[in-house]
Amino acid sequence: MSSRREARERAMQGLYALEMTNSEPEYIINSILRSRLSADPESLEFAISLFIRTIEHSAEADEIVSRYTRNWELSRIALVDRILLRIGIAEMLAFEDVPPKVTINEMIEVAKGFSTARSGQFINGILDAVLTDLRSANRLKKRGRGLIEMKSDSNED
Repeated sequence: MSSRREARERAMQGLYALEMTNSEPEYIINSILRSRLSADPESLEFAISLFIRTIEHSAEADEIVSRYTRNWELSRIALVDRILLRIGIAEMLAFEDVPPKVTINEMIEVAKGFSTARSGQFINGILDAVLTDLRSANRLKKRGRGLIEMKSDSNED
């Protein structure tokens, strides 16, 4: 049985393939996402949505990340780390049903399996700062049980 973690990993792999091959997104969806997640329609739907939304938010995500890496060119960040940061930001902005802390933790865990030993810390630091700024700008639109944070909770991060 697939899970959202696996869906995130497949979306990351699809985005990596997109960067490396410049293939059409539909081809990547069929060859990487559908072929590997076909047994779990819910995970497949999540992976496809995450893949597409990450593409849609890539330019904005890169701009946001650039604010936190002033002395470090975006192109110098490992591609997997850049993709995970894009996924994390897209998930925070476009997925109302996913708590931001879950997003951050998932990106850290995926980084542990697919990137460098220090990637988890790097991704955590950037996404934590992004979360703080998105909250301050009132850009988080989270709904559902356990997703609406109390004002006192948002000051504890």
